[in-house]
Amino acid sequence: MATNLAIDEVLLSLAQKVGGLKTKKETVNAALKEFIQRRNQEEIIKLFGTIDYDPRYDYKQLRKRS
Repeated sequence: MATNLAIDEVLLSLAQKVGGLKTKKETVNAALKEFIQRRNQEEIIKLFGTIDYDPRYDYKQLRKRS
């Protein structure tokens, strides 16, 4: 799908150089993937401390061989 975007050429060039990427398309796609990953990580971080664990669960006991 072809899309015309007004992207800051200085930022695009810097991102391309920093990322070691050859094309503008690669640079934009890599930036979008990184953006999505970061947002997903933020959602996961919000879950910290929200899970109630069973206090009777003993992972060390489960490691023991019979």
